[in-house]
Amino acid sequence: MNLTPTTRVARPRWWPGVAAWVLWALDVLGLAVVPWMDELLRQAGRADLVALVPGSVVGPVLAMLSAATVGAVLASRRPRHPVGWLLLGFALSLTASGVINSYVTYGLVARPGALPAADLLARVYGPMIYLALALLGFILLLTPTGSPPTRGWRWWARLSAGAMAVALVAATLAPGSLDPVRMAVRGPLDPLSYGGALRAASVLAQAVAIGVILAGGASLVVRYRRARGVERLQLRWVTLAAALTGVAIVAYAVLLALGSRLADWLSAGATVFLPLATGAAILRYRLYDLDRIISRTLAYGLLTLLLGGSYAAVALGLGQLLGRDSSLVVAAATLAVAAAFQPARRRVQAAVDRRFNRRRHDAARIIAAFSARLRDQVDLATLTAEVLGIVDQTMQPTRASLWLRPQALSNASTTTARGR
Repeated sequence: MNLTPTTRVARPRWWPGVAAWVLWALDVLGLAVVPWMDELLRQAGRADLVALVPGSVVGPVLAMLSAATVGAVLASRRPRHPVGWLLLGFALSLTASGVINSYVTYGLVARPGALPAADLLARVYGPMIYLALALLGFILLLTPTGSPPTRGWRWWARLSAGAMAVALVAATLAPGSLDPVRMAVRGPLDPLSYGGALRAASVLAQAVAIGVILAGGASLVVRYRRARGVERLQLRWVTLAAALTGVAIVAYAVLLALGSRLADWLSAGATVFLPLATGAAILRYRLYDLDRIISRTLAYGLLTLLLGGSYAAVALGLGQLLGRDSSLVVAAATLAVAAAFQPARRRVQAAVDRRFNRRRHDAARIIAAFSARLRDQVDLATLTAEVLGIVDQTMQPTRASLWLRPQALSNASTTTARGR
C-alpha cells in the first residue's frame, strides 16, 4: 500500500544527536590542546605559566566534562529543549577560554610574535568567560520547562541576550591597550589588564553577565513558588544544586583567602552539582528520591563524625594507659567502632528521617503498627480493608485495589476452619 503524506510514519531526526555528540567531542578535544601548549611553555623555559597545575585545574575540567556530557544527553534526547544546547555552549566557552589562555600566554608572553592572531585572541579571552557566565544564567532561567516563567521574564531574557551580545562585541572590538603579562598572571577578569575604552567595555560585559546570573537565580525562586506537582519536584533538584553551589563558592572564597589547598578541590564540587541536577530534573530521573538522598547524606555525614570522634577518643584514652605505640590501642579502637557502627547507624538514620524524611518515617511507623495487629487478625474482609488503608496512607496512590485468587481464598478458608 502506498503511503500518503497524511499516513506516512514520522521518523525521528538523527542529526540533533549527532550534532550534540560532535560538540561534546570538540569539548574533549579542546582539553587535549591545553597540555600540548603547556609542553611548549616548558620548552620555552616558562613552566611557571602552564595552565594545568595539579589541583587548580580540577574544578574547570570537571565543570566542562559535567556540562558537556549532560548537555549532549539532553540535546540528543530532547533536541527541542534549549537547556541541553546551552549546557554544551557553556562547556564550549570554558574549553575555548582554556585554549585561548594557553595560546595567548605562549604567543604574547613566552615567545612574543611566535603565534598568529594572538592579540585578537587576547581580546576574545575575557568575553568567552563572560559568555559562559551568561549562559549559566540562561540555563537557570529556562530550567526545567525550556521557557521563562512568565511573559515578563521573556522580555527580560531577550533584553539580556541583546545586552550581552552588544557587550561582547564591544569588549572584542573596543580600542585600548592590553597587558598580556598581567592577563597571564591575574587572569582576564582583572580590569587592570585592559586600558582605555577596552577596560570600560570589559567591565560592562562583566556586569551584564553577573546580572544575567542573578536574574536566573531570581527566576528559579519565582518559578518554585508557582510550581505544582512534577515541576515542583524538578525544581527541588535544581534549587538544592544551586544552594550547594552557592555554599561551595562562598567556602571556596574563604579557603582561597586562607591559602588552603582544599579550595581547589571544593571548586570542583561547586561546578559539578548544577549540570547533573539540571539533567536529572529535565529528564525526570528519580525525582522522588530527593528526600532519601538528603537523609542518607546527612545520616552518613553525622555517622562519620560520630564514629571518627569515638575512634579518636578511644585511641587517645587507651594510648594514655597502654602507650601510643601499642598495637592494642589500634585494635581496641577499631573493634569499638565496628561494634558501634550498626546501632549508631540505625539511631542516626531514625533521627534524620524523623526530621528530614518524614514521609518515610511515618510509613515505617504505620507498617510496624499494622504488623503488630496482623498477628491477631484472621478475618479476611477486615485484613483486605486494612491492607488497602495502609497502602493509601504510605504510598498515596490515585487508585488501589486488592485481588485474591479463588484457590488461595478457598485454601485460606479451609485452613481457618481446620484451625478452629
